[in-house]
Amino acid sequence: MKIVIADPLPTSAADLLSTEGWTVDAETGRSPETLALALADADALIVRSATRVDADLLEKAPALKVVGRAGTGVDNVDLDTASQRGILVVNAPGANSISVAEHTFALLLSSARAIAEADAHMKAGRWEKKRLTGTELRGKVLGVVGLGRIGREVVHRGHAFGMIAVAHDPFIASQVAADLNVELLELDDLCAKADFITLHVPSTGDRPLFDADRLAQCKPTARIINTARGTLIDESALADAIARGALGGAGLDVFETEPPTDRSVTGLPQVVATPHIAGSTREAQELVGLETATCVRDYLKDGVVRNAVNYPSLAPDELTRLQPYTVLARRLGAFLGQVATARTETISIRYYGELSEGNNEMLVGSTLVGFFNTVLSSHVTPINARRLAKERGIEVIESSSSRPRNFTNLISVKLHTSEGERWAEGAVFEQAGPRLVLFDGVTVEAPLDGTLVVIRNNNQPGVIGEVGTVLGRHQINIATFALGHGPAGAVAVVKIDGSDGSEHPVTDEVLGEIRAVEAVRQAAVVTL
Repeated sequence: MKIVIADPLPTSAADLLSTEGWTVDAETGRSPETLALALADADALIVRSATRVDADLLEKAPALKVVGRAGTGVDNVDLDTASQRGILVVNAPGANSISVAEHTFALLLSSARAIAEADAHMKAGRWEKKRLTGTELRGKVLGVVGLGRIGREVVHRGHAFGMIAVAHDPFIASQVAADLNVELLELDDLCAKADFITLHVPSTGDRPLFDADRLAQCKPTARIINTARGTLIDESALADAIARGALGGAGLDVFETEPPTDRSVTGLPQVVATPHIAGSTREAQELVGLETATCVRDYLKDGVVRNAVNYPSLAPDELTRLQPYTVLARRLGAFLGQVATARTETISIRYYGELSEGNNEMLVGSTLVGFFNTVLSSHVTPINARRLAKERGIEVIESSSSRPRNFTNLISVKLHTSEGERWAEGAVFEQAGPRLVLFDGVTVEAPLDGTLVVIRNNNQPGVIGEVGTVLGRHQINIATFALGHGPAGAVAVVKIDGSDGSEHPVTDEVLGEIRAVEAVRQAAVVTL
């Protein structure tokens, strides 16, 4: 694996990746052209905010599997292009939460007590004590827009100062807000009630969340704190409101244009401004770098998706639960992709047992990756697998069943093709790993690894001997020979022994001889 780190990160992040035996290219400050050359054979790219990961750069990185953004925002990453190319994009949304929350309160306190203006007067040799009367935080209403990790940390600090917290977040459960002792309000109602308004949400598109109309809903004494995104506030409207006395002031760490070219806001004495440093603490930088590197490592090494921006992420306990079954799902998809020769119209995935509950999108992605990697030459990952299915007119159906089976957890994958159905079921055995337990309606237990010869045959004596004779004649050793039979016929799954390091490929000639056995109806080679 080759990892390119394009922006400065703590050495601990690079060390984490180097210990895997991977090549880490951590040269910073490269031109786009030089960076593109480095990415020609790279598996991962890690950036901060300085490097723009646009469509042109991604086009020049054909092997890229993951982009790590060391920070929260991903405005500098072309998510649409990354998703189309099957590239996972991860960030570190919680690593700098404490730093940003503390900086939010630094701006809030500075605004409430005119700290910056008082300091400027002192440095100029002026003693302006009477005109710099501030306001207490105790008993004031703190309006928090966005109750994510940072917003919640801000709430805790507000409570410590004796403030009354209200919040606006349409995606938060009412019970979560109640546990935080926060009243949930519509945004306009929050503006009308809050003495301090602090923003902790992503960009909202072309229109600022706080334009002239929204600012007019605020108290004339209210102060707005923004450590999230500069595009959330119309700066000209903000400057006008403060200058007219329609708003008490602001504390800003982010701006519409960075660095700002217009000082109409930052030049106001009622505004405390800092140069986008809310997350810039030693502790946060270390955590952000390590968390991003860890996400990249886990995805490249184990396929674990955490902190994803363009793919569903799971909680750690869910990841632990699903991890063994992602391997099973991928191998079932690959198994069917190699035994089915007709045009696939539908892929149905059904879960039994404990897998019937929870978010199984990771299993869907793994199944599709396994299937498409056997039939497509293009780069397929869980991120673009559903899109590839849609482009090829393949319907993906996901379902679950509470019907008891003989296994604690079971995954069933069925292909609906132009020539009928192909069907495989699998389970994870504690010692043996992923196993095939049913094929085309016939119960059979076989390993899902290595090279397999999969045979459908009539249920009659002598088939085993004839197939074994064909393989022996071509010096192909058999590791295991699994058999199953039922009303739908018989199935044989032969695993080829490669333990001695020699290669005895099952060539078309060998496969032709197996198919020539009178009782054999179908035969295919599967490599997992």
